[in-house]
Amino acid sequence: MRLIEVLVSSDDREAVLSALESDGIDYVVVTEDSTDSADVLVQFPLPTQAVEEVLESLEEAGIDDQFVIVSSIETARTPGIEDLEERFVSGTETDDSIFSEEIRTRALNMTPSRLTYYAMTVLSAIVATAGLLLDSPAIVVGSMVIAPQVSAALTGTVGMVLNDRGMIVGGISSLVSGLVAAMGGAFVFAWLLRYGGVVPTTLEITAINQVSTRIAPGLLSLIVGICAGAAGAFGLATALPVSLVGVMIAAALIPAAAAVGIGLAWGGLTVAFGAFVLLAINTVSIVLSGLLVFWYLGYRPDDWTRGAFRANLSREHLANVAPALAILMAALLVTGGVLGQHVLFEHAVNDEAREVLEDPAYEELELVDVQSTFAGANLAETNAVTIVVRRPDGVSYPDLVEAFETAIEERTDRDVAVTVEFVDQVDGT
Repeated sequence: MRLIEVLVSSDDREAVLSALESDGIDYVVVTEDSTDSADVLVQFPLPTQAVEEVLESLEEAGIDDQFVIVSSIETARTPGIEDLEERFVSGTETDDSIFSEEIRTRALNMTPSRLTYYAMTVLSAIVATAGLLLDSPAIVVGSMVIAPQVSAALTGTVGMVLNDRGMIVGGISSLVSGLVAAMGGAFVFAWLLRYGGVVPTTLEITAINQVSTRIAPGLLSLIVGICAGAAGAFGLATALPVSLVGVMIAAALIPAAAAVGIGLAWGGLTVAFGAFVLLAINTVSIVLSGLLVFWYLGYRPDDWTRGAFRANLSREHLANVAPALAILMAALLVTGGVLGQHVLFEHAVNDEAREVLEDPAYEELELVDVQSTFAGANLAETNAVTIVVRRPDGVSYPDLVEAFETAIEERTDRDVAVTVEFVDQVDGT
């Protein structure tokens, strides 16, 4: 529920009040005594979903936007409020979207001070690093709760859709610099743990499940980023709470940033690169999917003329938005190419693993899992593939590893090192 306060001149008073009455809106007129003018302050409550339509109607009646206040209220009791709620909340004109000026304010109000933002970012990265090394999902989730990246991501996205240069620069730069701080904080913390004797220097980080899931980007990772950005946009642009959406956005960013730091601290460049690709593609997908959702919900720059798309592509609009979009699209193409290469390799490995087990010599084996390491853009590097199969208890298959390696190398034209892990089937289980 919103309380609207509009300063109306004496010349526009009759037209404005008539517009309110025609929409069935109950109002109160307060005489303005601060000046000698005959201006009045008109106050009226509205359902949140009705704010934009009613204010557009009042602009047509003659008011300008120099003095318009929209504030939140818990409830209102007026003769016509139930009809308005039935019309805009549960009726044919239902729309959860909030007023464009309100979404701008909500996005800006989410942004903490620089000290708080970077401090919370580094703290969340440290917690995520500890959670990854401990292989503790609960601790990793805790790092997402305190991460403030939702503010920067949504501020930049709102700025792009509303053509606000300050919001675009501030939001995108804060998002990127915050993630750099997260990677740096994770690296320093992981390095101290390793060389301070807290964690064995010989620890195989790729054997940790919480780490291994963040160093090989795939299509599911891309979907997570897209859904996180879309959910953030819906949460901010509607009357729905946005707090939980922040956890979703952080889930796509902070653990990946921590994995980059861990990879660098352990000298695993391939590990760090894989996690960085995941972080980059999630960041880009969050911003772009949020932008598409805001556009779908009808948010446009203040001077946008509906129905004249080409005419709206002025030099000013392009100067503000085009550079950010160009950077995002370039990053998406680069990371998308690396992602596509890895996905194709994984698909080929999975197909060949299934085909090998279709041989009559392996009819008693059952494929359980296939995991492929991320090699990035280095096609000359030997890829490690781990294949888990279920077998009858005590039966050996000495030629299985060679069969897998031969089939996969012929299909992918890459050198692979296959490890086969057996799960013994005992008493039919």
